[in-house]
Amino acid sequence: MRVYESDKIRNIAILGHSGSGKSNLMEAVHYTVKLTNRISKPTDEAKLTSSMNLHSLEWNDHKYNFLDTPGYFDFDGEVVSAMAAASGTIIVVDGTTDLQVGTDKALEITDEYQTPRFIFVNKIDSEKSDYDKILDQLRERYGKKIAPFHVPWGKAEAFKGFINVVDMFAREYNGKECVNVDMPTDMDDIIAPVREMLMESVAESDEALMEKYFAGEEFTTEEIHKGLRKGVLEGDVIPVLCGSTAKNIGVHTLLDMIWDYLPSPLDEKDIKESDVFAGQIFKTIVDSFVGKISFVKIHEGHLKPESELYNVKKGHKERIPKVFTLVNGEYKEMSEARAGDIVAFTKLQDSSTGETLSSKSGHESYDDLVFPKPQMLVAVEPTNKGDEEKISSGLQRLMEEDPSFTWERNAETKQTVLGVQGEIHVNSLKDKLKDKFGVEVKLLDLKVPYRETIKGKSDVQGKHKKQSGGHGQYGDVKIRFGPSSEPFEFAEEIFGGSVPKSYIPAVEKGLKESMEKGILAGFPVTNIKAVLYDGSYHDVDSSEMAFKLAANMAFKKGMEEAKPVLLEPVMKLKIVVPEEFMGDIMGDINKKRGKVLGMEPFKGTKQLIMAEAPQSETFKYAIDLKAMTQGKGYFEMEFERYDEVPSQLAQKIIEERKNEEH
Repeated sequence: MRVYESDKIRNIAILGHSGSGKSNLMEAVHYTVKLTNRISKPTDEAKLTSSMNLHSLEWNDHKYNFLDTPGYFDFDGEVVSAMAAASGTIIVVDGTTDLQVGTDKALEITDEYQTPRFIFVNKIDSEKSDYDKILDQLRERYGKKIAPFHVPWGKAEAFKGFINVVDMFAREYNGKECVNVDMPTDMDDIIAPVREMLMESVAESDEALMEKYFAGEEFTTEEIHKGLRKGVLEGDVIPVLCGSTAKNIGVHTLLDMIWDYLPSPLDEKDIKESDVFAGQIFKTIVDSFVGKISFVKIHEGHLKPESELYNVKKGHKERIPKVFTLVNGEYKEMSEARAGDIVAFTKLQDSSTGETLSSKSGHESYDDLVFPKPQMLVAVEPTNKGDEEKISSGLQRLMEEDPSFTWERNAETKQTVLGVQGEIHVNSLKDKLKDKFGVEVKLLDLKVPYRETIKGKSDVQGKHKKQSGGHGQYGDVKIRFGPSSEPFEFAEEIFGGSVPKSYIPAVEKGLKESMEKGILAGFPVTNIKAVLYDGSYHDVDSSEMAFKLAANMAFKKGMEEAKPVLLEPVMKLKIVVPEEFMGDIMGDINKKRGKVLGMEPFKGTKQLIMAEAPQSETFKYAIDLKAMTQGKGYFEMEFERYDEVPSQLAQKIIEERKNEEH
């Protein structure tokens, strides 16, 4: 592929609900630019997309970099990566159903990133399609911003193609492809009002054009294009196109309109031609054969192979032997790349997603990419014993590729815990561990890290006395136990040397070791105060070990007498949902032994609910929330504190724990 100047490049993210036809659109685009000779049919089995894919191609002497994103919300991290590199977006909508939640979400994301967008209403050739209904639903949400650039020509079996109401031409499907034909003469009553609405959008883009519009003068083609482009770039106009990716209807026009209306890199404020190269890694892929592949958006300057760059954050150098672009799944070498382009580097030594690379060591870093926080926790363990090391290294590599999940080895529960976006996400990671790293894992429920404490007070003696040939063992302590606001408090009130000073640290150490395993169910103990106030010792037989064992005996007695109770972790939740689901969510929080702390309006029509709930009730909350809100709700969760477990439930937990140990 030849080198393209910045103004000849377009970077476009493809967004939309799962099943709307995003991947099929990319096939149709590849077919249109003659990179493939086939487009999948709607009846072909669709493959789940779990990663963002880059597709670079040439169209009419321009370079387009398409960033195709997954439709499932579990892969929102991939959308974050794509939006960091895109300057325009195409939102693919299924024309055969009501407006889906993925469409709403895509429009919200493009609002948030202030990215110009088109809406491509797909499957318009289907008998089930209803373009007018989709337009009405879009207008309900976005009002005058929604500007249909296309009018379908016929419907269901009588569907022929579409009319472009911007440039007033018709495209007809001839059974193989779409071709330009004469405008129909019997559609003026449909075309005229849509065209008039577009002219309003043109007029609103410029004062001089507004005057011309009210004077009843016709706009020139150049004025129409300029006015609409300005509206699109400023987010005031959202063009709506229609077509069928499976039949390649509307795809040529879409490609032309990307060039005409979506921004070039030079329309972005942080893209500039410069003597200094700077770019940001927005996506990393771990490839079984090639190794690590880093996708980079060039923000400044230009780059040739055999360059040396600095990782601005970490301060080390990275050698770039080759610069690649990705064409139809193949990495093609480039002789040079300019500002605004998207390129791929292989085998970077120590550079990660979000980091800045520059030819100048002191270059400022670009803003970090903000990935969604985990929505669900799940434990994994290897199917084959001895594969623990493989799991660790595999997960570490996959985290480079997907920063929207976390993992840790929980020292207390001895489980490997993944923080993921949902069920589909964790199953995708499970498949990748097997396919890329040869390790099979099974999913398990998380063990709750319960704690034990005391509600009352006790005053006990612990005496360790053992005589067996030679030196015996002797340690004797009297300790008062009670609750504390600190995890562990230790004090001593020894008078007259009843316990020598040299043995007091051993008593404290014995208590700390005993706290690792409580008396109810063997969970760690917290929030207790121990005061050593008396005891006795033996000149010959006393030792540090004897006093540790005496402290251990005192601890067990002290816990038993001071009303031991079980504690559970309580999580703080911030839940964002559309207003109509508020009642269901609040009712569900109560069912989960939680409580709602407050609520406030959030981004227009949504509500932010602040709540608390026990951790044991929240492991699968991501699944419940999606079900209750039709996929429209999301949440964040963090540890808040430990609370006492209700006695009936505590008894059940203690019995289960005892059964596990037997």
